Amino acid sequence: MPQMTATCHCGAVEIEADFPDGLASATRCDCSFCRRRGAAAVTAIAASLRVLKGAENLSLYTWGTHTAKHYFCKTCGIYTHHQRRSDPKECGVNLGCIADANPRTHPDRYGEIPWHDGVNHPSDRA
Repeated sequence: MPQMTATCHCGAVEIEADFPDGLASATRCDCSFCRRRGAAAVTAIAASLRVLKGAENLSLYTWGTHTAKHYFCKTCGIYTHHQRRSDPKECGVNLGCIADANPRTHPDRYGEIPWHDGVNHPSDRA
């Protein structure tokens, strides 16, 4: 299972995780938060995610069901990762934060980045 590191823009935060499908698992979400954030995320195993540097520099944002936990660097504001609402055993890691990954060239190497229907999430139904 590939293990990769990711950093924010300023380098204050560095994380590492296991990615069962490597970079091929990149997706985008259209929930009210993700469509504003705009970053593609790659699937990592939540239990494997380790903050190697800058834990004190991470800011947490959560709302609604408080299941999804979104982390950002307090210095540069970059979204690094989040615990998923759809499956809390998974994390999404910002594709653009992973060393040598580039969202612009990703489709050429791995195919188009698919969209996840976050607008119609089962947790939002009465």
